Order: sequence, then structure tokens, then C-alpha cells
Amino acid sequence: MGNLFTSTIGRKLIMSVSGLFLILFLLFHMSMNIAAVFSVEAYNAICEFLGANWYALVGTLILAFGVVVHLVYATILTLHNRSSRGAQRYAVEAMPEEVTWASRNMFVLGLIIVLGLLLHLYNFWYKMQFAEIIGNHSLGEFGPTDGAAYISALFSNPIYCIVYLIWFAAIWFHLTHGFWSAFHTIGWDNQIWIKRLKCIAKVVATIIFLGFAVVVVVFYLRSLCCGSIC
Repeated sequence: MGNLFTSTIGRKLIMSVSGLFLILFLLFHMSMNIAAVFSVEAYNAICEFLGANWYALVGTLILAFGVVVHLVYATILTLHNRSSRGAQRYAVEAMPEEVTWASRNMFVLGLIIVLGLLLHLYNFWYKMQFAEIIGNHSLGEFGPTDGAAYISALFSNPIYCIVYLIWFAAIWFHLTHGFWSAFHTIGWDNQIWIKRLKCIAKVVATIIFLGFAVVVVVFYLRSLCCGSIC
């Protein structure tokens, strides 16, 4: 058991499993957000159903644990790899052709994702679930279950739209490598499946990117239409 937490292979396995878990959450969260595009009432009903209920709180704690584990082990592995390579990490000519830009910049992409996550937590979680937990509904401009109002207000601001789209792009690049790499670490490392998984990784990453991005774009366009009418 000790080798699982101290060996390079064990750390990669933990990072891979936690990463796959976070991908499942992204798919769930994306599906939930898309509901806001079609029905404000349906999205708010979802927000109210989750809210500060015990199952939502347990899910939040598990998710937070997964994020921390993934980040910690990614940091440990990155520092270990850099110390092992030393000055050779700058030798571009020694880099295999199949190594992608995303794979070379996974840690940087991860940091961008974490910064975006912190901003997202403030814009939504802090003003909604956290406000409901502490019973202070004045943390945000709207009620803690009026998620559609928060989305509409935030994405009427073009700067926030750009910031979020950049965040989603970083997630896309991170997933295009992280998805297939996780399965590779778990043991799906034959040549046939690696090619398939790389293709599936791009499909999954693109679905997640488009699913989140369409919410931003639709609500921004709605704000323009509303503004012109008003």
C-alpha cells in the first residue's frame, strides 16, 4: 500500500483515477448547465434540488477531495520529473515527435484550470450553495437557488465571457491528453487502444468544451437581444 502513495507508478495511478472521476463530474455539470439554455425553470429546479441538501454536500466534499488529490499528485509528479531531467528539460531536440503541446504543458494548463475554478466557485458556489449552508442569502444579488439569474447576469459581461471561454479552452487541451493518458496508466497501453483512446479523448474534450461554451454564448447573445429591446 505504501508503494501506491510513494512510487511514481502509484502516484500516476492515483492521479489518473482522480482525473477520470473529475471528467465524469464535468460531463454531469455540463449536462446540468445545458438545461439553462432550454428552460430557466428546469435549471433552477435542479439548483433547488441540489442546494445544501446532505447528498449535495457529500458530493461537494467528494469532488473537492478529488480536485485536491489530483492537483497534489500532479504537482508532485511534475516536480519529480523536472528534478530528474534537470537541464535536459529544455532540450527540445530530444523530444519525440508524438509528444503534443498539451502533454508538454499539462501542469500549466492545470494551473489555469485551478484559477478558473476558484473564480467559478466565487461566482456561483459561494453565492449559492455556501450562502444556503450558512443561511445568509445576501452573499449574492439573487436567491441561492436562482442559478439562471446568476448565469444571465455574469455572461452579460463580455469580459467574463472571454475569461470563461479561455478557461474552457484550457480544459479542452488538458483533457485531450489527460483522458487517454489516464487509461494508458491504468493498463490500456496496446497500440490499437491507444489510438482509439486518443480519438475518444478529443471527442469527449470537445463535447465538454462545446457544452459549457454554448451556455456562455447563448446567455451573452440573449443579453444583447434584451438590451436592444429595452
